[in-house]
Amino acid sequence: MAEYGITMTRVFDAPREHVWREWTEPERFADWFGGPTSEIPLSTVSMDVRPGGRWRATMFADPGRREIRWKGEYREVAEPERLVFTVSDQPGEVYELVTVVLTDLGDGRTEMHFEQRGSLSPEVYEAAEKGWSGFFDRIAERLGAGA
Repeated sequence: MAEYGITMTRVFDAPREHVWREWTEPERFADWFGGPTSEIPLSTVSMDVRPGGRWRATMFADPGRREIRWKGEYREVAEPERLVFTVSDQPGEVYELVTVVLTDLGDGRTEMHFEQRGSLSPEVYEAAEKGWSGFFDRIAERLGAGA
């Protein structure tokens, strides 16, 4: 099967260490993952941020507070510059691979290069890209507020 995916680059007005914590600390992750229309109770988030460590989070998404159980495994952890992990909301062993690379641009700014790869259809990736974009808008809001 052909491999499709998403590639996105964002620049945040925050030091690289702050952006790293958004990806690796449950309290922060629970606040931005899902964007403004979903809720992730902190009690559902588990993050063992080390190679081979697992993560999980339960999202209640609109419309109708649909329950989505996210899960995955960390493959690479190079604090504060590179995080590679799997992600799935499906039963079984169907996972996407996510790579996040953070580059310190100086002046308290960080470039985030994001990739998601796997076997979803181009249409599903298009929807996922819109979703991630909203999530990243929430990170920018949080970091702008000094979170």
